[in-house]
Amino acid sequence: MTATTYLITGGCGFIGSHLTDALLARGDAVTVLDDLSTGRAANLRQSAAHPRLHVVQGSVLDGLLVDELTHQCDVVVHLAAAVGTRLIADHPLRSLTTNIRGAETVIAAAHRYRRKILLASSSEIYGKNTAVPLGEDAERILGSTAVARWSYGTATAVDELMAAAYHRERGLPAVIARLFNTVGPRQSPAYGVVVPRLVRQALAARPLTVYGDGTQTRCFVHVLDVVDALIRLLDEPLAVGQTFNVGSAEEVSILELAKTVIELTRSSSPVEMVPYHEVHEKEVYERGFEDLPRRVPDTSRLRALTGWRPTRNLDDILLDTITDTIRETARGKSR
Repeated sequence: MTATTYLITGGCGFIGSHLTDALLARGDAVTVLDDLSTGRAANLRQSAAHPRLHVVQGSVLDGLLVDELTHQCDVVVHLAAAVGTRLIADHPLRSLTTNIRGAETVIAAAHRYRRKILLASSSEIYGKNTAVPLGEDAERILGSTAVARWSYGTATAVDELMAAAYHRERGLPAVIARLFNTVGPRQSPAYGVVVPRLVRQALAARPLTVYGDGTQTRCFVHVLDVVDALIRLLDEPLAVGQTFNVGSAEEVSILELAKTVIELTRSSSPVEMVPYHEVHEKEVYERGFEDLPRRVPDTSRLRALTGWRPTRNLDDILLDTITDTIRETARGKSR
């Protein structure tokens, strides 16, 4: 059987690199397009010498390059995006440009060459809706346009609407995957990502900073479970034209998360509660930043079509993240 060639935009990133490894491992070929603004070439370390891997450093905003690489592939997975609440707040214009124009460039190229495309979306699209669990048809409740955070959810919605319009009006075989809080090895602590930040603080014996009162909850899913979901959607013809939540329903408060990290790392670090007004004063996030009390996905649509369920719990996720962080720290010191 001839191998399928996948173009993965953002393939040097956290999720993209794991997806690349998995596709190569099952016999497919992968072309990665990444500008390395947030992704790292080191994320593809274990597959770097693979004969079916081709890595191209470049931007999804480069229409000619995207056109050429799309023409050479069979399936497109669009993961390249500016992500993380801190990055969005710090660079809203760059984030909007990358997320909207980049998606438009990739989707248009996929349509030109009649390539199937999986568009990675985000739970941020639901905004402030806390009517959990959130189904794919749940209402979007967004805050003021003066708060940069909501620009990400808006841009993501535009990307989804664009992919859906191409599917309905021009027959583009498009699948949309809305990813909830994804965690695991290779994830950067930058840009407000909570789990790798807490793990690094604990391993360095620094206070673990928890913003607000710590009662806000999140559901974390292992990156390898997310990759499994993406591959199932890519392989399932009936997924075309549909949108799917991908995430875990196992809720944990951020305060309990911090305490669990301390326990698993055997750290002596204390937990430091940081009120939101101090968060603003320290410029950790923009003034007017709004946190969410809960965000829980309903993944029944994905489960019904593909049989997917998360196979790793929170302890598995944290232990894998801790092990990877220790390994990366040791590798950095040995250089």
